[in-house]
Amino acid sequence: MELTVNGHSVFAHTGGRPFDPARPVVVLIHGAGMDHTVWSLQSRFLAHHGRSVLAVDLPGHGRSRGEALGGIAELADWLPALLDAAGVSKAALVGHSMGALVALDAAARHADRVEAVALLGVAERMPVHPDLLAAASAGEPSAVELVIGWGHGPRGHTGGNPTPGLALIPGSRRLMGSVTPGVLGVDLAACNAYVQGSEAAERLSCPALFLLGALDRMTPAKAGRSLASRVKSSQVVTIPAVGHMVMTEAPDATIDALTPFLGLRRG
Repeated sequence: MELTVNGHSVFAHTGGRPFDPARPVVVLIHGAGMDHTVWSLQSRFLAHHGRSVLAVDLPGHGRSRGEALGGIAELADWLPALLDAAGVSKAALVGHSMGALVALDAAARHADRVEAVALLGVAERMPVHPDLLAAASAGEPSAVELVIGWGHGPRGHTGGNPTPGLALIPGSRRLMGSVTPGVLGVDLAACNAYVQGSEAAERLSCPALFLLGALDRMTPAKAGRSLASRVKSSQVVTIPAVGHMVMTEAPDATIDALTPFLGLRRG
């Protein structure tokens, strides 16, 4: 699905069904240096079990045009414009890593547009080492290797992709290697600079699901639980033996957690 948002073409995958703004809508928001394809299994399930889906490529990512936006708040303010372009008044937001911060900030400051939030691989702060920031900003391949190496738990490093014929780390390497040089640096800098996570969590008025990897080395589950404790209405699901890439390492467990939270129908 192609939309025009703030004068730029934006791509969103709809999960294999035509997008219907009259149905309950969910927006899936990817993390740093990624695109909508990280949600491939979830987007199709959601679209065929009661939700209209917008698995979006953020500006400057994937098939979306324009420059990558340089701040979490700027991305959060972009989401209502996306909803307007799709003819949607209110949606649930599901975000991973950088996308989780975007969803959190959007829900805190645009509460009238957000039904609920599900946050995967999230923490109050996401500091990034200066050397990684510099490498990512310069478009060095080492930055991609560091992110995908630290981002995956044992399943990613030893095999076991639930999709036959695919492997998690090579797939991530291909995805992040295709991103415009420097975009990963913009994204990581946005995560590093965002310090409003605690305040945003305390302002949330909608239900929130925290979906955490027990072996996450980037945003440890302990940090995710701490952030969840600041939310008035929150649920926490911790998935064992999973790292930061929750939705690709454990796609079925991710769907199992989202199903009751988003009121999906089974069968």
